[in-house]
Amino acid sequence: MSKLQELIDTLCPNGVEYKTIKEIATDIYRGAGIKRDEVTEDGIPCVRYGEIYTTYGIWFDECVSHTSLEIIKTPKYFEHGDILFAITGESVDEIAKSCAYIGNDKCLAGGDIVVLKHNQNPKYLSYALSTTEAQQQKSKGKVKSKVVHSSVPAIEAITIPVPPLEVQSEIVRILDNFTELTAELTAELTAELTARKQQYEYYQNKVFENFDSNIKWLAVKDCIASLKTGLNPRQNFRLNEEGSVYPYVTGKDVYGNKINVTDRTDKITPLALDLINKRANLESDMLLFASTGTGTVGRMVVIDEYKNDWGISETLYVIKTLNNIITTKYLMYVLYSQIAKNQFEPKISKGSVPHLKVADLLNVKIPVPAIEEQKRVVEILDRFDKLCNDISEGLPAEIEARQKQYAYYRDKLLSFKEI
Repeated sequence: MSKLQELIDTLCPNGVEYKTIKEIATDIYRGAGIKRDEVTEDGIPCVRYGEIYTTYGIWFDECVSHTSLEIIKTPKYFEHGDILFAITGESVDEIAKSCAYIGNDKCLAGGDIVVLKHNQNPKYLSYALSTTEAQQQKSKGKVKSKVVHSSVPAIEAITIPVPPLEVQSEIVRILDNFTELTAELTAELTAELTARKQQYEYYQNKVFENFDSNIKWLAVKDCIASLKTGLNPRQNFRLNEEGSVYPYVTGKDVYGNKINVTDRTDKITPLALDLINKRANLESDMLLFASTGTGTVGRMVVIDEYKNDWGISETLYVIKTLNNIITTKYLMYVLYSQIAKNQFEPKISKGSVPHLKVADLLNVKIPVPAIEEQKRVVEILDRFDKLCNDISEGLPAEIEARQKQYAYYRDKLLSFKEI
């Protein structure tokens, strides 16, 4: 019998009491706003709500941000053991993400953070609040929009199991060990995935560097029949309105040389699709090139077969090649090469939304061998792409499987018979 089971049999043989956060709290309150430009290199430690999503895990012992106490008119503090909730976010599925502070400083809580004070094991509460069941409670009644909000009353209504402190401590010990092992494995798999991608990019560039010096070089504009785009919904139609059945593809949906439609992909009506295709004229054997977005500019996919069953945003360039000069697949591979990237990447705007202008893509000069040589290059890169993608698809799947396994055992460990 495990130590945990012994503790449960001894201390709570008839089950565990489930309590609301309101019942657990010795105090609960909102933080006070700390603007981005009020963050300083040193001063009093602080947490802004976005950092709970991006920086902190189940627990943390040191703040990454600081501010000057003189700037904050109504400071709200948190201390060792307090739980922090982010009550503003972009996703219903992640709203009210929480973490435990186990450091020893007296810190400031920013706006849109709820601070929970209590007499329980802080790590235990944080683990319990991260379960699937707890997250479902956090998401109840939230309306998905550009920004999703929760509130103190919504946080207070969350119910979690509260076993004796000895049981809480043993669960924390088990989950801390499991969390560390999962993180180590994920890091190793991620490093392997990065290495495979770097290997692929190296050989991809080598193919184009080894061309004969007599190969002609042409600007992209001299190799294509047309370059068009989709439509902006704000000016022409609305996304996800009644009757929307077709995926509305953006640069975020293009990766791995594929179009990846998911539950998060927006939908459009047949009328909107018709409007898009009057402009884009989508058809098979065209190249989609993502022109806009952080981390998405330069993503590409060749349309193998188009059945008039999805549309594209204005952020995607759709390119039709002159087939007597260049094949579509070859154009995609050569635009992925460092030869092309060295020309267009410096032209990408550095604003809040990165963008590559049409002219800056059309003026990129690329090596254009005979069609038969292009086919040979594509065949080589297709084989290598498949080899790397088989590994690349397997590694993310393995990472996801480990994370699901962790979530499954965490949820099982934190499920008790209720008194």
